Amino acid sequence: MSATFDVIIIGAGSAGLAALREVRKQTERFLIINDGPYGTTCARVGCMPSKLLIEAANAFHARHKLDAFGFRGADQLRPDLPAVLSRVRRLRDEFVAGTRRVTEELGERSLSGRARLLGPNRVEVNGQVLEARKIIIATGSRPILSDAWRALGERVLSTDTFFDQIDLPRRMGVIGTGALGIELAQALSRLGVEVHLFGRGELLAGLSDERVSAVLRQQLDQELTLHTDADAELSAAENGIAIVAGTTRIVVERVLAAVGRRPNLDDLGLESLGVALDERGFPPFTPGSTQVADLPLFLAGDANGHLPLLHEAADEGYIAGFNALAESPVCFERRTPLAIVFCDPGVATIGQRFDELDLERAVIGEVSFENQGRARAAQRNTGLLRLYADRLTGRLLGAQMCAPAAEHMAHLLALAIDRQLSVQELLRMPFYHPVLEEGLRTALRHLAAQLPQSGGPDLGQCNPYGIEALD
Repeated sequence: MSATFDVIIIGAGSAGLAALREVRKQTERFLIINDGPYGTTCARVGCMPSKLLIEAANAFHARHKLDAFGFRGADQLRPDLPAVLSRVRRLRDEFVAGTRRVTEELGERSLSGRARLLGPNRVEVNGQVLEARKIIIATGSRPILSDAWRALGERVLSTDTFFDQIDLPRRMGVIGTGALGIELAQALSRLGVEVHLFGRGELLAGLSDERVSAVLRQQLDQELTLHTDADAELSAAENGIAIVAGTTRIVVERVLAAVGRRPNLDDLGLESLGVALDERGFPPFTPGSTQVADLPLFLAGDANGHLPLLHEAADEGYIAGFNALAESPVCFERRTPLAIVFCDPGVATIGQRFDELDLERAVIGEVSFENQGRARAAQRNTGLLRLYADRLTGRLLGAQMCAPAAEHMAHLLALAIDRQLSVQELLRMPFYHPVLEEGLRTALRHLAAQLPQSGGPDLGQCNPYGIEALD
């Protein structure tokens, strides 16, 4: 194997594979190095296995609606939890196999080992020093799990170990009220586990709009026990793990720690780059180009701690791969921010967050889904959508929601923000009847009423009937 390459990619996760795809378009003189499991965080322990479990949990939870629809006997249904988890693992392994094939087919251009930088153009791996014109760091992240919690043994799970369980306990604690903690806590509860969810503060699932977060909390309070008054501490207890948070003490059989992920930058040799590292140990980095300072080095995906989401990792891998072979780095315009939490109702944040708004200039429109026609027909009539627009231009700025069909409406709103559409322009869009998106139209109308009216007659000014079944 040659010791000199055009590009060395460190990490074969989502960002690394996206970078590899771009690099291969222009050169065969590359090497991809990976330390630890192959298969990407998303496929192995993140997006995909969590959604497999959530789909199973929601399917079982739907039995609570059957009686209202006129179907009897739903109370006789029972979950076979080992079978549920077996399906999760089987399909997860299929997803992982698909990602592994990419690197397995590379032969000697894919190397397993722990890489360490010796400078901006040199890497040491498995005792060998390699050189490259450009280096891409895409080393991903790992679950945050303190040494004290790790010392409690197998009863404390991280998301790296949770999906390998063959059964679920009767009572479980989940630490962390971010996206994954919320998703898995609700799924476990819907599968019949007694769940105690611990976090700190009233804002849940990454939301910054208190009104939307309150709606999510109201839903979760119906399904599990939520503790948000104090930080949780763990200790060994007879028959399980004791969780103490303020005056609350609960003993559970197992704990899932879902308190976030830490970029894999430890012992990578960043100090050899000759640039100042910040208090977190990160080098200076430009999100639009992924370039580190002015070095021939690029930092992509979860490793840079910027936007730890799969579509952002794929974008950053593309940017890094493109720039690694460009004459000079290009600064890309990044996509409209979009984050989705797959709980029920779904949670989404699009564009500007509530805490980023200039409230002197912004107007807010909202809709509750409690009486929305299609939501009531499906027994999904829970949720709140809040839209944010610029008072002067009428342009949509952002949104946060806890609502049915959140994942779909979020994409529509991201497109609208990307195209810089105004509220009035959005109201000119056709809204079929009856669909959940009619709730979005209600929130847009609420916004429009607070904005200056445009000139002559326009279909965007078509008013509601004021009749529940038709609006």
